[in-house]
Amino acid sequence: MNFVIGIVEFFAILTFAYSGLIEAKRKEMDFVGSCTLALVTAFGGGTLRDILLDRRPLYWIDHYEYPIIIFVLAAAVLVIFRFNREILDHKILTYIDALGLGLFSASGVAIALETGIPIFPASLIGVITATTGGVIRDILCNEIPIVFRRETQLYVTCSFVGTWTFISLDYLGFKHIVGLLACTLAAASLRLAAVKFNIRLPL
Repeated sequence: MNFVIGIVEFFAILTFAYSGLIEAKRKEMDFVGSCTLALVTAFGGGTLRDILLDRRPLYWIDHYEYPIIIFVLAAAVLVIFRFNREILDHKILTYIDALGLGLFSASGVAIALETGIPIFPASLIGVITATTGGVIRDILCNEIPIVFRRETQLYVTCSFVGTWTFISLDYLGFKHIVGLLACTLAAASLRLAAVKFNIRLPL
């Protein structure tokens, strides 16, 4: 189970780091700024999760290769940006962000349940894992976080639905890999549908 969660989290880190790099490029940040934005977007939610669950060492310290990979990724991507502006397209960022949202929702709720906390706080831990990095990213970019804007299509709600998909399948006795995949698919698909059909919360 820990191995599977680790794989899910690794891909979540890559997707959110990439979204951070795209945002940094839009703000015309240099290499230091780009790396900073990639790191906080990728690790912000998981770090807060580990603090809340009192997990030590923090996952990006325990897996110190992750920050190294992001530094290398940042250098490579910034070079690619010079030759291919199309990868900065808003649609691409939407797909990447939705995938990261689903992956981090899945890993967050799975880790929370493994620590033995009740299911409702576990679902919130999943949401925190999936959304905090983006909040920090937007604050560093001097913007109101996207998850707090009235005009934003469903975002946090998508993560919440995904975590409860995992919890429901876990309760019914399905293997964790099924729950992780279903959670990722549910959260990502709902987010993309919300963007496509402009679905927002009524309040």
